[in-house]
Amino acid sequence: MIYIQLFLSFLQIGLFSFGGGYAAMPLIQGQVVTTHQWLSMSEFTDLITISQMTPGPIAVNSATFVGIKIAGIGGAFAATAGCILPSCIIVTVIARLYLKYRNMDLLQGVLQSLRPAVVAMIASAGVSILITAFWENADKITILNTNWTLVVLFVLAVFAIRRFKMNPICVMILAGIAKVVVSFAGL
Repeated sequence: MIYIQLFLSFLQIGLFSFGGGYAAMPLIQGQVVTTHQWLSMSEFTDLITISQMTPGPIAVNSATFVGIKIAGIGGAFAATAGCILPSCIIVTVIARLYLKYRNMDLLQGVLQSLRPAVVAMIASAGVSILITAFWENADKITILNTNWTLVVLFVLAVFAIRRFKMNPICVMILAGIAKVVVSFAGL
């Protein structure tokens, strides 16, 4: 039964997550944290971090991680299959239709109208992750409750990426090292 739940949950994510991995995060959060409560919000934040650091799409990595955590290797296969099946079918159909109708103005208009919704979904996921990272209890967001170490690391990471055009992987590694050093220093 858990295999079917994993398959169907990630089938929904795979079916409705237009715009890639970042757009899928609110859907994954809804299924994994809110609906089924397979992970806590803190575990979900760790999941996103792990999914970012491993090769492959975020949604597929998340499906595999959640599947293994909930039901072992079989759960990983069920969740991952559910996540990628809609994409395989939809991309095949859309590719055929796009090749046939790619010059239609209506099609170009539809594609352009989807962009703002994707940006909103990405922003929603980003804000949710920031809140979880900076405040342990999202219900009590105050200046005193803020994890200033993580805020400073975030600002430095954004600055390094935007100003110095550093590779995001290097920034992630440096941020991880900085957090470990700060933790050992007791700050």
